[in-house]
This record gives sequence, C-alpha cells and structure tokens, in this order.
Amino acid sequence: MSKNLDSYIAELSLVKTADPENEKPVYRREGLDGISTFEELDARLGEKLRECRQAKDLSRADLATLVGLSEQVYGRYERSSSRMQVSRLIHLSEILGISPLGMLFAAAPHLWGKTPEEADTRFRMIRLLDELPTDTMASIVTLLETVSVLQQPPKKDPTAERP
Repeated sequence: MSKNLDSYIAELSLVKTADPENEKPVYRREGLDGISTFEELDARLGEKLRECRQAKDLSRADLATLVGLSEQVYGRYERSSSRMQVSRLIHLSEILGISPLGMLFAAAPHLWGKTPEEADTRFRMIRLLDELPTDTMASIVTLLETVSVLQQPPKKDPTAERP
C-alpha cells in the first residue's frame, strides 16, 4: 500500500475487515455496533422499506405495480434476498414520498455521527430542515454558513511580525 493510501485509511478511521461476500479484505468504518456485513446492511434496508410501505398502507402487490415489478420480485427487496440498486432506491423514494436518507440512516446511522445520540441529533436536524418552507431554508443556510465560519480556527496573518 502506498503511503498516501495508508494516511487516507487512517484519516477516515477505516478498518480492514473480511466480508463473507468478498474474497478480498475490504476497508470499512466501524458502525455504532461494530462493523456490519453487507448482508446485514441489506436486511436493514429491506426492513425500513417494509416499514415505509406499511406506513403508506400499501400492499406488496400495490407497490410492485407502482415500480413495474411482480410482487415476488419486489418482495425480494424487503426480504433482502435481492440487492437494491441506487436507481431503485430513488424510484421507491419517489413512490413512497420519502427521503432516501431515511432508508440509509436505518441501515448505517454511523454515517451521521460517532455515537447514537450524535447520529440521531444530526438526522433529526436534516429531517426538520427538509420540512421547512423554501424562504425559511435560505435564512437557515445563511445562519449555518455563519456558524461554520465562526467555528473555524483563525487563520494566521502572513503579514504579522515574527519574533
């Protein structure tokens, strides 16, 4: 491995791990409960998809019709016996009227924070922002940009005198 790759791995706190679906080792970020297998991530996505469908009071057959699949083929996504492509996730999000981020959060909350509390808070903030009217969002963006600038360490003045 190159020195650059080693530093990249360290910077992101990636862990070399084995996944039953890969012959070669893969590098992953540790989740809130360790490193999940890809199969476990798919199962969480399928479970969240089922919850979203049921919350809209749609049967599997109804949703299968809306996405142009047979009920049997659609059911494979909920049972995680088929992998969902990103384009299918986007299509399902459109049909269910949900953000794909909710499905991703259900599968991998560690992408939103290092602790369950941090991840929940960050995701709750995203959901709240998503519900704001457009004119309010512009004000919030300005506020967040200001806070971001204020939290950056002060830049050293290159013209300052040196001892």
